[in-house]
Amino acid sequence: MTVMLADGRPMPRLGLGTWPMNDEEARQAVTHAVSLGYRLIDTAASYGNEAGVGAAVARAPVAREELFVTTKLRGSHHGYDAAMRGFEESRARLGLDYVDLYLIHWPLPGRGLYLDTWRAFVRLREQGLARSIGVSNFTPEQIGRLVAETGVPPAVNQVEMHPGFPQRELRDWHAGHDIVTESWSPLGRGSKLLDDPVVTDLAAAHGRTPAQVVLRWHVQLGAVPIPKSADPERMRQNLEVFDFSLSPEDLARLDNLGTGDRLGGDPDTHVEL
Repeated sequence: MTVMLADGRPMPRLGLGTWPMNDEEARQAVTHAVSLGYRLIDTAASYGNEAGVGAAVARAPVAREELFVTTKLRGSHHGYDAAMRGFEESRARLGLDYVDLYLIHWPLPGRGLYLDTWRAFVRLREQGLARSIGVSNFTPEQIGRLVAETGVPPAVNQVEMHPGFPQRELRDWHAGHDIVTESWSPLGRGSKLLDDPVVTDLAAAHGRTPAQVVLRWHVQLGAVPIPKSADPERMRQNLEVFDFSLSPEDLARLDNLGTGDRLGGDPDTHVEL
C-alpha cells in the first residue's frame, strides 16, 4: 500500500519509527520489520542510530529500491553549506548512495536559517541524492515561505499526530496543498490513549487491538503513521491495518479525543541541536 507524493514517487502508507533506539536496537528492529513486510524506515541524525539502520538495510533480503529510507537533518546543521555537510554525514553513517526522503527535522525559526537549509535540500534533490524532500514539525506559514522563496513545496510534513492531538486544521491545509501528512508518535507515546474507553470499545467492536484501531484512523485520514516498536509481534500487529475499515462515526469518535495538548515540542519555539 502506497501514497503518491506530489513529486511522483510512491511512499508506503505505514512505516517503522526508530526513536529512541540505539544502533544495535535499530539494526535488530529494522531487520525484523523488513522480514515482516515493512518497507518504510524512519530515522534521523539526532537519533544516533543511522549506522544501525544502514546495517540492516545493507543486509535486507529485498532490493534497495524496495525500501523507503527517511532521515532528518539535525538543527546544528541548518544553513546551506552546513546542510550539505549534514546530509553527507548521514549518508555515510547509513552507507547509502541516496535516501528516499530527507526532512528538515525542526524549523528553528529563531535561528532564521530554514530557508537556506531548504535551498540545500532542493539541490540535493536535483543531484538525485535525496529522491524526495520534505520537512518535519513545520507550520503552514513556514512552509508557505519555503514555497514563496524557492517555488519548491515539501512532499511531506512529518508532525506529531494522534487522536489526542489530531491536527485537523493542519492536515486539511496539507491536503489542499498536496503535501502528505506523516505522523510521529501516532499512538500517543507516553499518554494513556490506548487505554481510553473510546479506543478500547472500538477495538472490541472490530476485533482488533487498540493500536490497530488508532493506526487505521491515521491511514483512513490519509496520513502515514510511523509507530516505533522493537517487539516483532507488535510490529506484525501494527502492519495489519489494511484489511478492515472504521466507519465515519468511528473516525469522528476518535477525532473528538483531541485535547489540544502536545506531547512534543512546538514548532515555533522548539530548540533542537
